[in-house]
Amino acid sequence: MKLRKLELKDAPLMLEWMHDETVVEDLHTDFASKTIDDCIKFIENSNNFTESAHYAIASDEDEYMGTVSLKHIDRDTNSAEFAITVRKASMGRGYSWFGMEAIIEKAFSEFGLDSVYWCVSRKNTRAVRFYDKHNFHESVDISKNILNRYSNGDDLKWYSVLKGDVLDNRTSVAGCKIIRIKTIPTVNAGELSFFETKRDLSFEIKRIYYISKVPEGVRRGFHAHRKLKQLLFCPYGRIQLILENKYGREEIELSDPSIGVVIDCTTWREMLWLQKDSVLCVAASDYYKVEDYIRDYQEFKEFIRK
Repeated sequence: MKLRKLELKDAPLMLEWMHDETVVEDLHTDFASKTIDDCIKFIENSNNFTESAHYAIASDEDEYMGTVSLKHIDRDTNSAEFAITVRKASMGRGYSWFGMEAIIEKAFSEFGLDSVYWCVSRKNTRAVRFYDKHNFHESVDISKNILNRYSNGDDLKWYSVLKGDVLDNRTSVAGCKIIRIKTIPTVNAGELSFFETKRDLSFEIKRIYYISKVPEGVRRGFHAHRKLKQLLFCPYGRIQLILENKYGREEIELSDPSIGVVIDCTTWREMLWLQKDSVLCVAASDYYKVEDYIRDYQEFKEFIRK
């Protein structure tokens, strides 16, 4: 799979999805009236990246599979609207996720944007299911200027991604559950994240602590817990978390405040600070008990073999 510029050879397959009722039935535009000339004109104008940017999602054999776009690029707010449409032949084969991940990365790294937003009709259950499955945050505070573009829209659900958010499909690391902390984003005004004991976690929180003011390149941790359960997350910066337990040894980078890792079994952990002054926050199931710590690696290995 790859992302490339739209080419004139893509026009017939672009027209194919435009005239496919199963693809366009929940979209806002009247695609049924489009012609091959409309597709050609769209492709010819797609390389003007001032206000919009349109790309082809293509197979390894360079077959056009769909279009992904950044629309209404606003340099005052450093934001843009995301849009994607794929052919029926590409559905369920990973092209939608690839195109979305690639264009969002391009939005932040190449276009220098700070936020990307989009909306779908709640009746478009296929799209809503896709975005919810991939844990995108519903945005509840959309500016009037943006809403005015969809004044005729019916029961829309809005989503947004901010620069620094991590798009990661994993649900676990070394057997430890990766959770999406409830987050409410506001376009151009940041995010509010929260979690609640027993509702979002399987344990009651008795202690919260955080580690801060750590220089870049420093490693901490080097211990495991016999019984303690914890939620680890990074509200600021970048920290690499290395976990090892009976399920194996894996790593994950914590850099998105809405991503957390629940450690609920005996797990050796090391934390590498990838960015100066990053903050690691921990919610724990019990009060501090020195006897719960395993600080010797060999003792830990023997413990998990039992």
